[in-house]
Amino acid sequence: MQLKPVIPFEPINTDPLPDGPQWVAQVKWDGVRVLTYYDGDEVRLFNRKLNERTVHYPELVKVSEYCSARSVILDGEIIALKDGKPSFYKVMKRDGITKLSNVITVMKNIPITYMIFDVLYFNDQWVISHSLAERQKILSEIIKPKDYVQLVENFDDAKALYEVIKAQEMEGLVVKDLSSSYLINGKDQRWRKKKFYKDLIAVVGGVTLRDTIVNSLLLGLFDHDGRLWYIGHAGTGRLTQKDWYELTKSIKPLIESTMPFVNKPPRSKQTIWLKPEITVKVNFTEWIDGHTLRQPSIQAFVDIPPQECLLP
Repeated sequence: MQLKPVIPFEPINTDPLPDGPQWVAQVKWDGVRVLTYYDGDEVRLFNRKLNERTVHYPELVKVSEYCSARSVILDGEIIALKDGKPSFYKVMKRDGITKLSNVITVMKNIPITYMIFDVLYFNDQWVISHSLAERQKILSEIIKPKDYVQLVENFDDAKALYEVIKAQEMEGLVVKDLSSSYLINGKDQRWRKKKFYKDLIAVVGGVTLRDTIVNSLLLGLFDHDGRLWYIGHAGTGRLTQKDWYELTKSIKPLIESTMPFVNKPPRSKQTIWLKPEITVKVNFTEWIDGHTLRQPSIQAFVDIPPQECLLP
């Protein structure tokens, strides 16, 4: 493939929502960021960490079925729905496939939708210097919506959209300046995000058991000196009994005799310590005294290197 994968433009966090005719708001979908690269001959998919996902989403490989461009780089979010709302847990069942021979079976059980919101490259030309308004016009002309491919909708009233998102208990929204160019491998205030709930990726440093099965995780984040700090434990969330059972089997080679955390967790007497290699997405309500999470809830296991799970 002639096109090399790039790290996508990221929004910054915001609290007050900007207002004015140059701003549009979009739903922040709780999914997996994936860029589609089509050089006219070959199609490949990569996530924001530049890990290839082409085999994981075979329904997106036939670009000509949903895009008329002769070459293109598309940016979007892959989501899977549960009860009409995006489920990060479900989409990670697709994205986290390790046995690629199971892809077709899982694809049938967990259909996805590719929510496209930007274009970086179009008909052999980079368009990242174009305004967002111009790039969206290109998308409207080349994308042919399908059940599994949709264009992300713009909304003029960010505050009203945020109230809807809160009512639906969805992830949040992104507010974008229509005049903004696309900044590869960067972030700035021209794209801003506001989440309804807070989340982070944490490292599992230990577990507790109930009747020989893991029933809670001890979570941590690294500081910039490489030390792992305990930030809380979680035993609730979206994991099924089967997930807990499979986790119990998978931790055996990671068991260690020494605690990996710098600070000692409470109620650690019955804890099984682990080499910090497993990472999970966790929702929470707030930080307590700046160092532990209030009401952490496990969403899914993720393919993120532990060293990237850093204290804020």
